[in-house]
Amino acid sequence: MAEQPNWRKSSRSSANQGNCVEVADNLPGRVLVRDSKDRSGPVLAFGPATWRAFVRDVRG
Repeated sequence: MAEQPNWRKSSRSSANQGNCVEVADNLPGRVLVRDSKDRSGPVLAFGPATWRAFVRDVRG
């Protein structure tokens, strides 16, 4: 049985009236990102190192 993504929203999403992304980082070798308002829509996949670099740069 394949592992299912464990989606989570940012703790800061309530300040954006729900306009945010959800992240699933529980799958081996990838981090998934989707629009919280379109959960059946497209999903972006990143390698863990790429995702960490993105988060680090955003926090800047």
